[in-house]
Amino acid sequence: MKSLKQSLIAALLGLTTLLAACGGNSTESSSSEEPSAEAQTTTEAAQPAVVDPDAKSTSKGVGKFTSVKIGPIEKALSEKGEVIFNAKCSACHKLTDEKIVGPGLKNVTLRREPEWIMNMISNPEEMTKKDPVGKALFE
Repeated sequence: MKSLKQSLIAALLGLTTLLAACGGNSTESSSSEEPSAEAQTTTEAAQPAVVDPDAKSTSKGVGKFTSVKIGPIEKALSEKGEVIFNAKCSACHKLTDEKIVGPGLKNVTLRREPEWIMNMISNPEEMTKKDPVGKALFE
């Protein structure tokens, strides 16, 4: 029998996949709000990540998810998320605390906000470059 946490992770994965498939072809260019790549490199080199990746974080991460409401789990969506997780994620991530290529996902919902999880799933490259927790996990 699947645990509630496994169902929640599967539902989040399914929702993220559906959202990613529906959008993302934005051609908006970033304005001068973001520092140049050279300035980012200098700043990143001067400030190494000093975040404990195993500690609880209230960060919402970097990305389009700023508010995620957790409601009743829809069985069909959860099952679809499980299929996607098994096909795309399980080679690197286990639902235990075992680290394969990426970290184990056991208790991830206790350590991370739903927005952070959604941003990491849908935007891992930016999260591992800009989010302090994502950077620490990547290192």
